[in-house]
Amino acid sequence: MLTQPACGRPARFVGVSLKLYLGHVETLDWCRAVRDIVAGMPAVAENRLEVVVLPALTALVSVVPILAPVGVGVGAQDLWVEDRGSFTGEVSGADLAAIGCRFAEIGHAERRRIFCESDELIRAKVSAAARNGLVPLLCVGEDEHRNESDAAKACTLQLRAALGGLEGDVAPSQIVVAYEPVWAIGADQAAAAGHIAAVCTGIKEWMAVESAIRSVRVIYGGTAGEGLATELGDRVDGLFLGRSAHRPERLVRILNELALREPSVEHEDLEEDEPGACSTPGNAVRPTRRRAEQVR
Repeated sequence: MLTQPACGRPARFVGVSLKLYLGHVETLDWCRAVRDIVAGMPAVAENRLEVVVLPALTALVSVVPILAPVGVGVGAQDLWVEDRGSFTGEVSGADLAAIGCRFAEIGHAERRRIFCESDELIRAKVSAAARNGLVPLLCVGEDEHRNESDAAKACTLQLRAALGGLEGDVAPSQIVVAYEPVWAIGADQAAAAGHIAAVCTGIKEWMAVESAIRSVRVIYGGTAGEGLATELGDRVDGLFLGRSAHRPERLVRILNELALREPSVEHEDLEEDEPGACSTPGNAVRPTRRRAEQVR
């Protein structure tokens, strides 16, 4: 079901992909830190903010019991189009659902480029996710910097290719569309807020007219970090985060922005870890405890 607060407005969404940056132990430490942060956030408890974590495949079974008790969703970074068969090295949506996954990321630019994933394959993966009750987190975005109109058109063409012809049980009832311009992924800064807002609005308008999917949220990813949620306000439904959230003390500030709340305490200046290092509850947000009393 789509997370929705009592006021009827769909919850803002923040997804965090760990990609392949953290080792298994680092991933579990990071997830415990996130658990402690989220446990103290009324915005999550009141369904005003939905948090979803996408760790490496090998960590999924271990991560679900850490995050599920505090209402954090878990998703896979990929899935295969078939549920069973001779598909060496693949993972099925049926198995992902069985271990407690709720989301499946599909169509990321890296998979389109490195693994040559076609529109046909991406559409089949969307269908596989829907068939198994997983919410597709579908990534779209233009390769090169374009004006807002052309960027939105490039995204809607990708959406048409991914969703066209899907009906009935193989069509998702809800979806999260992540607008990730390829030129902004891993860049020094995100796309301009005005550009992001215009393209996301174009995506929403297209989905409202061309898609029968009932519940649609459009979020932004691509060097998304601190301050961006404040710039964007309600013009997008959330953010899809990468390395900017791999340190819990940074993630907590972004979550507070998305919750439309100011942090209730000033976090101490912390020593910076080596890039890519995972901060644990003991050395990250020093005020991170099980009850996370500092985060409101």
